[in-house]
Amino acid sequence: MNSSKSVGERPAEGERLSKRIMQLRDCSRREAEQYIEAGFARVDGVVVQEPQFRVTTQNVAVDAHASLLNLMSVTLILNKPAGWTDGLEPLPVKKPVARSVAAGKAGAPVRAPRGPQNVRSLLTPEQHSKHDHSGVRFLKSHLTKLDASVPLEYEASGLVAFTQDFRVQRKLMEDMAFIEQELIVDVRGEVLPDALRPIERAMRDERLRLPDFKISVGSANPERSKLRLAVKGSQLGLAAYLCDLAGLEILALRRIRLGRVSLGDLEEGAWRYLAEGERF
Repeated sequence: MNSSKSVGERPAEGERLSKRIMQLRDCSRREAEQYIEAGFARVDGVVVQEPQFRVTTQNVAVDAHASLLNLMSVTLILNKPAGWTDGLEPLPVKKPVARSVAAGKAGAPVRAPRGPQNVRSLLTPEQHSKHDHSGVRFLKSHLTKLDASVPLEYEASGLVAFTQDFRVQRKLMEDMAFIEQELIVDVRGEVLPDALRPIERAMRDERLRLPDFKISVGSANPERSKLRLAVKGSQLGLAAYLCDLAGLEILALRRIRLGRVSLGDLEEGAWRYLAEGERF
């Protein structure tokens, strides 16, 4: 595997790599940037993916088979840890850290109270799952311009989706009411099928106007039981409402499927590419 140079290693002088690629390919600046971001540009034999990288006398080359026709928009599947926001909101803008002598040591940084962690901060090369079998070649540009649209409770873990593909985003927004999601609800104690009767009665009560859903006991032991809840639409808070009806205490909540896309064995806090052939 070829390594990629960092912007932090660029020479202080010279011209932008994108300008050199414009000359080599006789193309526009935007096209040159796309060649670079797609991993087609090499500086002294090393792939560089930053158009602003500066070059002087280095050897610059573009892959002979480089084509902008096959550049694809990607979709990422991430396993959100519990206690992280779902990434529907953008990452906060980092503010300069104030410094103060009164912080203990002279010049020690004063740190602001740490707020909720945004799951978007996990979309990094380091968090790319080692078990990603999609075959998609990683590019830094795959971690930019990502939209999210299907919320997941702050207390829950599991599948969240980010996409650059407007077709995927449109489907998740416009068809979400018809897309089934599946959740695993861990509750305290042993739950027998009869314990779900209050939920079944509520399901038949038209006054409550509950969405169509299916709930069943997956496994049970004296310490902990697992319920499976399948429902169309995001339906935030439904699991908590149903468990409250049955007097069940939720220990953990995890979304394992969204439409036909499953979380599988994706590690918590890691992400993978949506593979070719996978559809929500």
